[in-house]
Amino acid sequence: MIDPAAVLLVEAALRELGHAGEVRHLDTPVPTSAAAAEVLGCEPAAIANSLVFVADGVPVLVLASGGRRVKTQRLRAALGARKVSLAPPDVVLAATGQAVGGVAPVGHPAPLRTLVDESLGRYGVIWAGGGDELTMVSTTLAELLRMTGGDLLAEEPPQPPS
Repeated sequence: MIDPAAVLLVEAALRELGHAGEVRHLDTPVPTSAAAAEVLGCEPAAIANSLVFVADGVPVLVLASGGRRVKTQRLRAALGARKVSLAPPDVVLAATGQAVGGVAPVGHPAPLRTLVDESLGRYGVIWAGGGDELTMVSTTLAELLRMTGGDLLAEEPPQPPS
């Protein structure tokens, strides 16, 4: 979904937070990490997927590497929550002011507790949604943590072969 008003709010928040990266407006919608990586010329793992979960009834933003799946049992442990599930689109829109497929790390109506995937630190430049499916924002792991006030979500240790 294309939403110029959401993008303007994100850009204003980025300016206020002293964002050092680029805001790129694209000609092609990039609602997935694979689509964004193709257009931006990077690995999908360098895309910070903005996923909203509901933890014990409260929306939580998870900025996860596009190369990884988020396991709800891991989130439960990290959040100290009993129940965690992916938020439906209407909850995402209410919590962030942005539609699924373009959620930015900032520019929300109210601050959201945020967890940031540690594996994003493997990349000097990370790309995140900019408020709609046509806008992407370049950043770094350190800047994401600073701008969102987020907590680092430690990488899972590799699983031994079974």
